[in-house]
Amino acid sequence: MAIGVVTGMVSEARLLEGLGYTVISAGGHAVATRAKAERLIRDGVTGLISFGIAGALDPSLRPGDLVVADAVILPDGTRVTCDASWQRKVQDSLPGARMGAVAGSSSAATTAPAKAALYAASRALIVDMESHHVADLARAHNLPFIVFRAVADTAEDDLPEAALVGLNEEGRPAIGAVLLSLFRKPWQLPALIRVALRSRAALAALLGGRAALL
Repeated sequence: MAIGVVTGMVSEARLLEGLGYTVISAGGHAVATRAKAERLIRDGVTGLISFGIAGALDPSLRPGDLVVADAVILPDGTRVTCDASWQRKVQDSLPGARMGAVAGSSSAATTAPAKAALYAASRALIVDMESHHVADLARAHNLPFIVFRAVADTAEDDLPEAALVGLNEEGRPAIGAVLLSLFRKPWQLPALIRVALRSRAALAALLGGRAALL
């Protein structure tokens, strides 16, 4: 199977180097994410993976916890099921990973109340900004897909503005935008450091689990 992988960040994409997959990053920007994922399909991939860090909706999840999704909840509430045999193969290789739904959103869930509301509405374990594009396109083109994610921010975490402006459409750090946000609101710095540390834990977990994708 020729596999295409959709990520938000270049730092996530680098974790998959050497696996022979075609990987794109788009920084969580909806139009760019969808366009790049569509290009993967035009270029001939026969399976898709949504890969990277995610925000927890389930309060029991902690930074670094792995999630292998069984379905994606689209923004309109539609539930799209992941490829069962592929998902089971990955799950069997990661007995400590949680299995459940992921909510896809084109805007970040930035506050604890917003995450709680999304959890109540969807019962999804996590939320990210790529999986709904992957699921929708896989369904439209009759392609198998899976979602493999690691928790960064918890359900109780509020995300600072500086964390939300931090990526360009190539999935690379937008350092200027982050510094400008910190200059305007310097009190964000402790929360931004917390986000960075939790993201690092999530990336380490993804690296540790990547062999399950082989």
